[in-house]
Amino acid sequence: MISTETIKNVENLNKNLFRDFYTIPNLKFDVDKLRSELDKILKIKNFNSLGIKNFAAIPLNQIPGDKSSTEGHNVRGAYWTIPDETGKEAKRDKPINESRYTELVPEFKGTYFEEVFKILRKNFKLGRVRILLKEPRSTLSWHRDPEPRLHIPIITNKGCRMVIEDVSKHMPADGTVTITNNTKYHNFFNGGEQNRIHLVACVLENPFN
Repeated sequence: MISTETIKNVENLNKNLFRDFYTIPNLKFDVDKLRSELDKILKIKNFNSLGIKNFAAIPLNQIPGDKSSTEGHNVRGAYWTIPDETGKEAKRDKPINESRYTELVPEFKGTYFEEVFKILRKNFKLGRVRILLKEPRSTLSWHRDPEPRLHIPIITNKGCRMVIEDVSKHMPADGTVTITNNTKYHNFFNGGEQNRIHLVACVLENPFN
C-alpha cells in the first residue's frame, strides 16, 4: 500500500515539474462558442503567415486607430534564439510596446471573442492578443520571449505539446486558461494531423517572478 507521505511527495514533484505552467483557477470559457465565432471570422479574415513556416496569426487587438500595428513585424515581436552549434544567443525581430495594444480589432466587435477579451483584460495586464495557428507535423524554433503567454486552446490534439526547458505539457481545449513561462527557453510542436489553434496573449505582469 502506498503511504500518504509518498503520495504527497509525488504531488509535490508534479507541482514543481510543471511550475512554468500555471492554470488559472475559477476561470473558463466556452470553447464551442470560440470555435463557432472563429469559423465566422475566417470568412472575412485570413491568417497572417508572419514569414515563419507552418505558423500564422490573426491579431485580436491593436494600438488605437493604428491598423499597421497588426501587420508585419508588429505581429511577431522580439525574441531570442540559439541558432547554431556555437550556443550563442541571438536576438530576432524588433521590440513591441505591448502596453499600447488596448483596442479590439473592429472585426471582433460583437463576437464572443470581444467578451473573452474584456474578461481577460479585467483580470490581467495584457499586451497583444492573437489567434495563433500551428500547422500539423511542425515545430517552432527553440527560443525565449520578453514576457509570459496566456493560452486558451481552441483546437488541439494529443500530439500538440509545449516544451519549456526540459518539461513537455499538453494543454487541452476544455476552456481553461494557462499562463506559460515563455521567458525561459521553449518551443511548441504540433505532432498531430490537424491544425492547432490557440488564443494567446502577452502577459505584462510576470506571475513566475
